[in-house]
Amino acid sequence: MANPLDTDAGSELFASYEAEFKVVLADLEQKLDQIPELSGEPRKAAVSQAERALEEADELLGQMRLEKQNIPSTSRPKINSRLRTYESTVTASKSKLASLSSDRAALFAGRYTDDPSAPGSSSDIHLAQRQQLLTSTERLDRSSQRLKASQALANETEAIGAAALADLHTQRETIMHTQGVLSQSEGYVDRSVKTLRGMARRMATNKIITIAIITILVLLIIAVIFSKFR
Repeated sequence: MANPLDTDAGSELFASYEAEFKVVLADLEQKLDQIPELSGEPRKAAVSQAERALEEADELLGQMRLEKQNIPSTSRPKINSRLRTYESTVTASKSKLASLSSDRAALFAGRYTDDPSAPGSSSDIHLAQRQQLLTSTERLDRSSQRLKASQALANETEAIGAAALADLHTQRETIMHTQGVLSQSEGYVDRSVKTLRGMARRMATNKIITIAIITILVLLIIAVIFSKFR
């Protein structure tokens, strides 16, 4: 039986969405049929795949609703009827998937039960896991406190180091100023030494001159006395 949309103008895109929707719906039904036979991780994976297929089916339904506006009004009643059928099918699939997803015993491969006293109960395991989580949390808190204390100590050390650097900078400036003063004083001392040396040379010269004059005077006196007694 031919699809009535094949003869309607502007229905090609709707037909394409509808064909893709049927493929996705068939795949979804196959996954929903497989889920009851699975457990544990394979069941989780199958549930996730079914959820993605449902999302894709919903998206295609939305595209079909939009494209319906481009179809002639004479064909819309048939389109609406099919869309309602598709929506009912998707709704039923969602309910079935929700029921399968809520089966926690199968989802966790028999490791979960609502009855703590039931055989194979995992309450002890869950309790141990919670205790381990609490212990890990306490360790993390203690590590955080130690980290905060280390950070505070580092900040204090940094402040002390900054103060020490400031003091060193001040001392460096003082030392450089003192060095400048010492250099200037050294210059004064050099000039003073040169002046003293010049004065010493002049004193030595004056002394020699004085000795020479005294020697000449003594010789003259001796010569005068010798000439008188001659």
